[in-house]
Amino acid sequence: MDNCIFCMIAEGKVPSRKVYEDDDILAFDDIAPQAPIHTLVIPKKHYSNMSDDVGLVALGTIFGAVPKIAELKGVAQGGYRVIVNNGIDANQTVGHLHVHILGGRKMAQGMVTFDGE
Repeated sequence: MDNCIFCMIAEGKVPSRKVYEDDDILAFDDIAPQAPIHTLVIPKKHYSNMSDDVGLVALGTIFGAVPKIAELKGVAQGGYRVIVNNGIDANQTVGHLHVHILGGRKMAQGMVTFDGE
């Protein structure tokens, strides 16, 4: 997509702090980290989110790389959180499928509460 910031990062048109790259995915550090380690993993092919007919092969490639990236970032032993925000209601802020890897500190426990509205 022409105006997708993550597509531009994957194409090398916008700089990023690359952590890992292969033919299908790119991992780079988030510019607004929510934890000491906050790395994003994106497919190089544009998918808006997980509902965009991603397919098992692409999902396997993305999620299969997570442990390797966690190891590279030094959080594999202590643990890390993996998050996918899927769509506007889930607070997905960039319309390109991406996985967050967060670590480097003990994570708070719990889920977002639902107030019934």
